[in-house]
This record gives sequence, C-alpha cells and structure tokens, in this order.
Amino acid sequence: MSKEKEAMHTAVDNYGAINDQKSVGPQQPRDFQLISVPQAAPVFSFRKLWAFSGPGFLMSIAYLDPGNIESDLQAGSLAQYQLLWVLFWCTLCGLIIQLLAAKLGVVTGQHLAQVCRKEYALLPRLGLWIAMELAIIGADIQEVIGSAIALNIISQGTLPLWMGCLITAIDTFTFLFLESYGLRYLEGFFGFLIMMMVGMFGWMYIAVKPVQAEVVKGLFLARVPSNSLEQALGVVGAVIMPHNLYLHSGLVLSREISREDKTQIKEGIKYNSIESAIALLVSFIINMFVLCVFGATVYSTNLASYPVELQTLCAPDQISLLNAHKCLYYAFGQKQWIIYIWALGLLAGGQSSTMTGTYAGQFVMEGFLDIKWAKWKRVLLTRSIAIVPCVIIAIAAHSRLDALSEWINVEQSLLLPFSLIPILQVTSNRKIMGDFTNSWFWIGLTWFIGFILLSINIYFVIDYLILQGPWFQHVIAGIGLTIYVLMLLFYLAYPLLTAAVKKYRGQMDTPLNY
Repeated sequence: MSKEKEAMHTAVDNYGAINDQKSVGPQQPRDFQLISVPQAAPVFSFRKLWAFSGPGFLMSIAYLDPGNIESDLQAGSLAQYQLLWVLFWCTLCGLIIQLLAAKLGVVTGQHLAQVCRKEYALLPRLGLWIAMELAIIGADIQEVIGSAIALNIISQGTLPLWMGCLITAIDTFTFLFLESYGLRYLEGFFGFLIMMMVGMFGWMYIAVKPVQAEVVKGLFLARVPSNSLEQALGVVGAVIMPHNLYLHSGLVLSREISREDKTQIKEGIKYNSIESAIALLVSFIINMFVLCVFGATVYSTNLASYPVELQTLCAPDQISLLNAHKCLYYAFGQKQWIIYIWALGLLAGGQSSTMTGTYAGQFVMEGFLDIKWAKWKRVLLTRSIAIVPCVIIAIAAHSRLDALSEWINVEQSLLLPFSLIPILQVTSNRKIMGDFTNSWFWIGLTWFIGFILLSINIYFVIDYLILQGPWFQHVIAGIGLTIYVLMLLFYLAYPLLTAAVKKYRGQMDTPLNY
C-alpha cells in the first residue's frame, strides 16, 4: 500500500469508520437525518452548493446572538463607525477557525467533542466538557434575555422579562417539531430568521442614511479612539463563541459523503468552506447594520431633547440592550414603528441563537459523555443543564442585566481557549486527519490567529477585572489567574506530553504533525 493510501486508511480506521458509500460513521446518532449530495458535478456546481448549504448558516447564528447585537450597538454609540474594521477582521478570523471545525467533521465523520473524547484522558476531557457547558449556559443567558426583552417590547410591557425568559426557554424545543418534518425544514426556518434580521436591521440602516464614505473609512482605516479600547476588546470577545466550533463540526455531518473517497472529502471541504464564507458575510453585514444605525443616531444625538430619565441611559457609554429601543425611539423622531422593527430583529436573533444552542448542547454532551438515549431524552437533559440555571439567573438578575452581560462576555473570553486549542491541535494531527492534515502554512496561520485571539481575550479579562478593593482581592485574583494560565499551558502541551508518554512506553505508532 502506498504511503498516501496508508495515511488515508489510518485516519479512516481511527476516526471515519466509513466502510460503505452510504455511512458517516458509527458514532453518528441514528436519528440524525442525512442530506443526499449530488455525485456527478463539474468543477463547481450551484446544485451541489445548495445541497451543502445549511450548516454554515446555522453556525453563523452564533455571530448574531443578542450578545453580539449589544456589542455592536455599544461600539456604534461610542465610536460611530471607527470600530467597523475590528468587526470585519474578527469575523474573518472567525471564518478561518470555523473552517477547521468544518474540515474536521467532513474528514473524520465525527465532531470535535467525539474526537476530544478519544484524544484526551478522563480528567482533561471532563475539564473541556465543563468549560463548554459553562460557555453554553452563558450564551443562553444572553440569548434568553435578548428574546425576553424583544417580547416585552412587542407586547408593550404586557409580558414581563421573567415571563419572556420562561417562554423562550420552552419554545426552544420547537426545533424538535420542525426537525421531525425534515432537517431541510429546520434549516429553512433558520434561514427565514436570518433574512428577517437582514430585513429589519437593513430597513433601519436605510432609514438613518449613514454617510457611506465614513462607513468605508471605518472598514479599512484601523483606528481605536482613546475612549473605545474596552469596547473594541468587547467586540473581539463577543464575536467567536467557544461552543460554536463544536457545533459547526457536528452540523456538517448531516451531509452524506463517503470518507473512503478523497474526491468527495475534498468537495465536502470546498463546498462547506464556500457556504461558511457566504454565511459569515451575511452575519457581518447584519452586525454592520446594527453598528452603523447606532453610530448614525446615538453617537451624534442631542441628549437634551430626551426625557431626563433617558439622558443618562442613552449616553454613548451607558446604552445597553435593555434601553436601546427607547433611545432609538427618540433618535428617530419619536416614531413608534422603529421600536417594533428593532424588536422583531432582536427576537429573530435571540430565538435562532437559543435554538442552535440546543444543537450545541447535544453535540457537546453526547460527544464528551457518549450518551446514547432517545432524542427527546437527550434534548431534555442537555437543554435542562443549560436553560434551567440560565432562566433562574436571568430572572434573579433582571435589575442588573447590563452588568450580567458584561460578566458573561468575560466568561466567554476565558472559555474560548478550551475550544480553540483542541481544534488547532486535532486538525494538525496526521493520525486524525490523514492526508487532510493542516499544511505548515495553515498551521502557522491558524496558530498565529489563535495566539492573537487568546492574547486579546486575556488582556480584555485582566483589563475588566482590575480590582480597587482590599489587598486580599488582588491575591485571590492573582491565584485564579495563575491557575488559569497553568491550565492553558497544560492543554497546549498535552499532545506533546502524551506523545512523550507513548514513546516512553514504546507505544508510539504515528508521529504528530506539529
């Protein structure tokens, strides 16, 4: 057998387990519907691209959740269009990292959590699982609260926030009903919600008529105003969600390809990459709409014309998701329709991201814990672990939602390495990826991006957590930060440590490509 074939079969034997043209691996849940893909196609086929379309758009919803929307409106209010370039480059870096997650699923037939279960020992594996569950809970809190705020606005205050939280938590199970009719119906529903955001926020963008020359300048001229550094760091921390890498690597498994056929694998990687790029372009446009709307209104508005109680809440450095609709109402000349346009866009973002969080929770728990239950039981368990504490926290902290959202952004920044490090490592491992291992160029590029993202997030956390209290708070923070850094160093060195142990025991079979 040639070296090329041997490498290919090594990866298939370990991770693909594809023994026929119809399978996607024994680790795949039986009730996971497969979408057939046309086999005969030229170099590029729109019909084949359509068949692969879906996973990337579901992945992109994490870039449109209420946490991102709040980060956008705050960036626009404080710096007008000057942070657009940060949003653009963060989205581009996110795309590059997401492509690794998609490639992992296409090549191995397993998602990131399943691969981690094989690659990590029990304690490190449990550490990754707990980190992702915490990330999902944090994201769910922002998403549930965002939906609750939207429902409160649409009902003109009839539905209190706590009731909106409960309604949102319950209706996330509607995806089961939609999926029972076919995965394409579910993907179509998410597509409708994304188009709803494009329509609502795009309408607002057209209505405010931002100066296009300034928008273009904000996209291509790198500058951070002195009063906006923290907000720029917040944009970076809000864009890439830790659990989204696990989600994307699982969503691509819904397309039927043979992992014994290198041509089909290459096509799967190609079309998933194209679809992911289109999806994140759409998400960037939506985020840009929101940032520019607030940059064209709140940034330059005369607060003296606002009611006294809103003059502080609508200040560029104080505005939040909770009171943004009131600020828009007066910025648009007290036009009632703008409130409902905003609320519908926010509701679409909150509902769609909460439901994709349901998928992420399933992949994470099933992969790390190898749970094989009936689908409704799995959904009930995974959603309960995330949604129940999230609703309790959202209801208990309804009077301090702004501070809660900021702390969640800090949490997401802290937890990002626990998905970023594994995806960079496993896609650079020839034992796992075979001939589709990252090239040295991609290894260098992705690790450079990963290092930049980790550095920015850690700086953001340290900058946010500057303590002004007694000395013992500094000591506790220092101990916590030391433990955190040691954990990151452990996960970074884990493949080398395990390789050294295997070599020492004489069990080293396939070298790692690092």
